[in-house]
Amino acid sequence: MNELSMKDKQKMAVNWFKELQNKLLSAFLSVEEKFSSSVPEVQYKDWTRSEGGGGHSIILQGNVFEKAGINVSEVYGNITQNSELLSVMNSHKFNASYVEGTEFWASGISVVAHMCSPFVPAVHMNTRFISICDKNWFGGGIDLTPTYENKEDEEFFHANLRTMCDRHNQKYYPKFKQQCDEYFFLHHRKEPRGIGGIFYDNINSGDWESDFYYTKEVGKFLLDIYPVIVMRNMYKSWSQDEREYQLLKRGRYVEFNLIYDRGTRFGLLTNGNPDAIMMSMPPVVKWK
Repeated sequence: MNELSMKDKQKMAVNWFKELQNKLLSAFLSVEEKFSSSVPEVQYKDWTRSEGGGGHSIILQGNVFEKAGINVSEVYGNITQNSELLSVMNSHKFNASYVEGTEFWASGISVVAHMCSPFVPAVHMNTRFISICDKNWFGGGIDLTPTYENKEDEEFFHANLRTMCDRHNQKYYPKFKQQCDEYFFLHHRKEPRGIGGIFYDNINSGDWESDFYYTKEVGKFLLDIYPVIVMRNMYKSWSQDEREYQLLKRGRYVEFNLIYDRGTRFGLLTNGNPDAIMMSMPPVVKWK
């Protein structure tokens, strides 16, 4: 079997992200259909980046998903004039002279769902493939942010996440879970953003197809597991006080994304589409 070229790898990654985007939309619409006969609103938007690349965003607003965003992007260009961008892209892999005059390429899928019910947790998932010079790697993760913690949901989520990770490498789950707990932490609040999950970067084992398969499994995990959690909680009644608390909890989500989130910084530093970058923000939020 011939070794895959970098162009082949990039094409395979982009095609998978697009396929997953369509599958997730179908799964979310299926949940909406089970809950209500009213038709949710779905917005589609293509965007282009003047320096190279672009993306396709989907926003779903319904009776279960207050706002779900699914964005796929493919961007490329020169990074030598932006040292902060290098730091976001893990500059410890490179030195300035080595990347002089070279270009980066990055593609990924980002999914964030903010739910109508305070008893259905918000979810975030992203996976990406990045290449620069002769270096390339995968990154990504998935995590839950409930308004009210539910022990059954938490155990179900993490048990299935461990099982998925263990199929690839038994070191993945404990390592990536710890990285998730450390990353999704609001230092100025001294509190975690949610109940965690996994967070990984710099995955390049030397077996590209194995690494790609793992990244695909993370996306399939969201597709298979999250709708189960949604459907067993979406029929629960909730009060206005519980809704108010949900809006306050969302404030923490916004704070994290604006202060700490690498994806937000990367998108802004590469002149990505602002609406697609801010897609992760909840539609309604409060602070006191």
